[in-house]
Amino acid sequence: MSSTADTSRDVATVERFIPAPAEAIFDLLADPSRHQEIDGSGTVKGTPEGSQRLALGSKFGMSMKMGVPYSMVNTVVEFEENRRIAWQPRPSLGFMRWFAGGRIWRYELEPQDGGTLVRESWDIRQEAHPRAVRNMRSKVVDSMTKTLERIEQVVTAQR
Repeated sequence: MSSTADTSRDVATVERFIPAPAEAIFDLLADPSRHQEIDGSGTVKGTPEGSQRLALGSKFGMSMKMGVPYSMVNTVVEFEENRRIAWQPRPSLGFMRWFAGGRIWRYELEPQDGGTLVRESWDIRQEAHPRAVRNMRSKVVDSMTKTLERIEQVVTAQR
């Protein structure tokens, strides 16, 4: 299926029709232990053992690597079962919060005949230093496009 992208100054969005039910896609997104499977950026390296299904307010750790290894703590800031989930990552080291973090990764699911329109957004309006990350938008859009492709591969293989 094809993907489309829409970018504004501080929000970049990619969408893709995936021939799978919203429930299957949402279950994948709500399981942080599976995020490495679907990450199109190659930066997600794993979660701590025992990750639970996400809900509003859930916090979950993520091991990352972009050049050097680091870790983030994510907080689920939006949650509507089978329709919307969003989390906000912050560096796990307290003093780093002054330098990075605050963006929101959002997934919106819209059931349609034969599947689901999935919209992924990178929202940097709450980023600590949005000007410092705006130049990443093109790379982020490419990564989100790959993520939606991977989501489709995973959920259609499960059926």
